[in-house]
Amino acid sequence: MHSNRYEAALTMTSSLTLLLRSPVLLAAILISGIGGTFQYGFSISVLNSPSVFIKNLVNSTCLQRYGRSLEPWELSLIWSFIVSIYCVGGLIGTLSAGRLAAVYGRKNTLLVNNVVAICGAILMVLSKSALSFEMIIAGRIVYGINAGVGLIVHTLYILECAPKRLRGMVGVSVASFVSLGKFCGQLLGISELLGTDERWIWLLAFSGVTGLLQLLTLPFLPESPRYLLLERSDRHGCETALIRLWGAKKDPKPEMEDMLAEDAALKGVKIHRIMELFLDVNVRWQLLTVIVTFVTLQLCGINAVYLYSFDVFQAAGIPEENLRYAALGTGLCEVSTSIACVLIIESTGKKVLLFRGYLGMAAALALLTVTLYLQEFVSWMSYCSLVLICIYILFFSTGPAGVTAPLPGEIFTQSYKPAAFTVACTLNWVGLFAVGMLFPLIVKHLDYFCFLIFFVFCFCSGVFVWFNVPETKNKTVLEITEDFNKMHQKHRRSLQSKLSSVHTNEIHATVSTKL
Repeated sequence: MHSNRYEAALTMTSSLTLLLRSPVLLAAILISGIGGTFQYGFSISVLNSPSVFIKNLVNSTCLQRYGRSLEPWELSLIWSFIVSIYCVGGLIGTLSAGRLAAVYGRKNTLLVNNVVAICGAILMVLSKSALSFEMIIAGRIVYGINAGVGLIVHTLYILECAPKRLRGMVGVSVASFVSLGKFCGQLLGISELLGTDERWIWLLAFSGVTGLLQLLTLPFLPESPRYLLLERSDRHGCETALIRLWGAKKDPKPEMEDMLAEDAALKGVKIHRIMELFLDVNVRWQLLTVIVTFVTLQLCGINAVYLYSFDVFQAAGIPEENLRYAALGTGLCEVSTSIACVLIIESTGKKVLLFRGYLGMAAALALLTVTLYLQEFVSWMSYCSLVLICIYILFFSTGPAGVTAPLPGEIFTQSYKPAAFTVACTLNWVGLFAVGMLFPLIVKHLDYFCFLIFFVFCFCSGVFVWFNVPETKNKTVLEITEDFNKMHQKHRRSLQSKLSSVHTNEIHATVSTKL
């Protein structure tokens, strides 16, 4: 036990030391993240604080144009549309990201994507003076396109820049920037900063600031080494990029040999389309893994828990004016645990983090359902609900949140990566849209028992990962592919053996009957 802990601590320390010795790689993580998945997280949480001001703008616009105020149901419908239209933009960005990244490169796609974010910010800033809530809707679509492209291309770029030994730690940073974006949206939305009637348009335009920051700094970083070698056949460019990213002291040749081994194995193989991904039986279990993990990422209930936490905080006696600060605490919890996941992933392993995270979330949701039900009978039970929400977020942030996002880039070969990321992110956007639209209806009909739906998804996904997904830590794509084949060939042989045994027994039984 002690030796395992010592080895885990040693692994974590050596990984951190290796990362700190590569300042350009560290800069690539920060720069690509701030204009990448940070934008996705920020846009999810940023509308909570200025919702009253945006609804007032909607009412003022209709009053000026049509001479009447909106009915409550009309205002609610327009507000839901403003919130949900972000997912439509995200889906558009997702479906175009793989092609853009393959044709123009990861770095160039990210650079142009920042211009999209800046355009969205301009629409947000002008919406109030133009007295046009339609500009907010258009801005949300544009932000969604930016986030959809950023989710895929940021993940591709940073994973392809990292050495195999640090790929897990670097991959978790993708989710860390999502959490950081959510937290910044909550933090900047407090009334002491940008959450006021005078400054809320600047709050919505903040994504343009982070886009501009990446636009000014990303040109100083190299293009993805894997992209240069495997898709541009630029061996010298790949070697130069690796030396810049990892430092001159680290020999890039072993990593290049791994890339070339994959390239040799895929010689003559074209970049596959989405339909080809679904039809290829050789990657069936990798595809199922992506479908299960990304569907569960939304249907595990994390966004629903964030929405429902306001009711829990009110039940705990927190004044209404302090609810946003309580929500800020949940965001801080997610950020801190996400950073902790970065530190432990290289020593723990991704399969364990996924399995433990899903089952821990399932247990927390089951207990949360009980405590929410008992709040009517026990006065202090609301505090237990509060603690369980934090525990749920902890398991999510140290497991599925950090491991899921980079998973398609780790378990698929280069020819399948764009299609795999497109499928993964499409599922993510559709799931987010479904939760945003359906969760209020689910709560209305099921009340506190709605969390049992999310419990089922978390529990089933945990079981699926344990029995069907191999460990990916410190392994190449070809090694992971081989592990998938071995795992499921063994299952098939075991099933065939059982079927053969049953068939033999039936024959013996038939012969005995005849005799």
